[in-house]
This record gives sequence, C-alpha cells and structure tokens, in this order.
Amino acid sequence: MSRSYISWASSDEVRARMQRTPRRDTRPELALRRAIHARGLRYRVSIRPLPHLRRTADLVFTRAKVAVFLDGCFWHGCPKHYFASVTNSDYWARKISKNRERDADTDRQLVDAGWTVIRVWEHEDPTVAAEHVAERVRQQPQTTAKPGGSSAA
Repeated sequence: MSRSYISWASSDEVRARMQRTPRRDTRPELALRRAIHARGLRYRVSIRPLPHLRRTADLVFTRAKVAVFLDGCFWHGCPKHYFASVTNSDYWARKISKNRERDADTDRQLVDAGWTVIRVWEHEDPTVAAEHVAERVRQQPQTTAKPGGSSAA
C-alpha cells in the first residue's frame, strides 16, 4: 500500500495494528466497570465531564462529580511499566510527553470545576481500584447536576 503522506507508524502493519486498538471497552476497563458495578454503584461510560472540554473520562459519576480515567501503561507513561519505543523513538517520546501534559491539564481543569479525579493504571488490581473509587464516590456530596452543569441547591 503506497502512502501519499508521512505516517507516524513505522510500517503499514504497525499502523493497521494501532488503528485496531480499541479506545474503550478494553479488558482492564471492563474489569474495573464490573468490579464497581458489583459494589452497587452506577456510572456513565466514556463521556465528557465538562462539555466544553474535548476530553472524555472512562467512568463518570455525575451526581458525585467524580471522573475516573483508566490509563494505559504505555500511552500514559506509567512509572512502573512504561518502556521507550525503539522504533520511531523521538515521535513516541514526544507523544507520551504530550499525553502526560494533557492528563495533568485535564485533572487541573476538572478539579478547578469542582470534580474529583481518580486515575487508575491498567496494571492495577480492578477490585482494589474499584474499592478506592467506591470510597471516593460515597464520600462526595451528591448533586443533581448534569456533567458540566451547575448543581441544584
């Protein structure tokens, strides 16, 4: 396959594999959702907590204003499991650095808007992570607000 543009991928096969990688409903995400659901909590999946911010949280507890992000070890630069790519290393180093900067900016904007942000690494035990999420959600005062909206008095 000939490309008339320069791709970030090192080969057509790599590009095809990366395009097939799911953006949601991954195994770690499904395991976390099942564990949280088993604790009696209900949530929304893959929505924007703040409508004006083009970033989606994996799980959103709208009434408690808690946003949960399940971060992949490679894509978000996990301090335990991240490894630098050998192929196209400059591109990937910049990409992961920008992802981490965007994560920090997302956290700051959500916290500034009154949200609690929880980040879970994909390697974490889903039952332990679910218990942490459940504790935080139950600690939050419940509102009747929609994501990004103002809370009812």
